[in-house]
Amino acid sequence: MDVITIESQAYKELVTKINAIAKFVIDHQEDDTINPDEMWVDGYEVCTFLKISERTLQRLRSNRIISYSIISGKSYYTIAEIKRMLSEKKIRSTDECMNDLISNHKLHAQQRRNLKTNE
Repeated sequence: MDVITIESQAYKELVTKINAIAKFVIDHQEDDTINPDEMWVDGYEVCTFLKISERTLQRLRSNRIISYSIISGKSYYTIAEIKRMLSEKKIRSTDECMNDLISNHKLHAQQRRNLKTNE
């Protein structure tokens, strides 16, 4: 194994450049690669943007009409599952509300990524 030594200033510049590249990759990787139907949203977002009650969502879960996952006590749903509920008329909402859900979820996810990269 070879040992390479460099000056402190050169090392700091190298680390700065690597961090800038990493930030660029993180900022641009998820925007185009994630299919919106594969995104997971929590119950609060579903209720807020589709303008339905928590009880309606609970009833759909209890009757096993909607697929979901529970993580740390919170229920999560895929966008594809929410779209299925809308198309089968199990949830009364509009396409505009669905688009708001998707866009606001993406915005919130981007804000969380920005907070992580700034830490």
